[in-house]
Amino acid sequence: MQHEMMSQNSQEPLYPTPSSKEDSTMSVVCHLLGLACFVLPIGNIFGPLILWLIKRVDSPYVDAVGKEVINFNISWTIYMILAGLLCLVLIGLVLFPIVMIAWLILVIRGALAASDGRFYRYPLTLRFLK
Repeated sequence: MQHEMMSQNSQEPLYPTPSSKEDSTMSVVCHLLGLACFVLPIGNIFGPLILWLIKRVDSPYVDAVGKEVINFNISWTIYMILAGLLCLVLIGLVLFPIVMIAWLILVIRGALAASDGRFYRYPLTLRFLK
């Protein structure tokens, strides 16, 4: 049985749930499109953004997942740039790999959660899209 977080004031789930197998599949793809940065610079933002723009009207779940993934990838791109700049003062040589590995682990966790039909809320994410 799937557990849903409930808001305190109503019986509606705090986070959306997929309504179809296609919703789950699209959410997994959206998470994994973050890995597009290994092919294109800032592909981690444009990959999920394109999928979200195409599919957001079809499903409230894909809309919410897309916003979460885009916010996460924008936030972590900022963190990676800052860590890269800190390489000038040597601390970034340690910090940059840590940020990259943490980002990769979080992308994988998000995709695994989506494949189980769960909404994954990324940590340390600035909410640009609401």
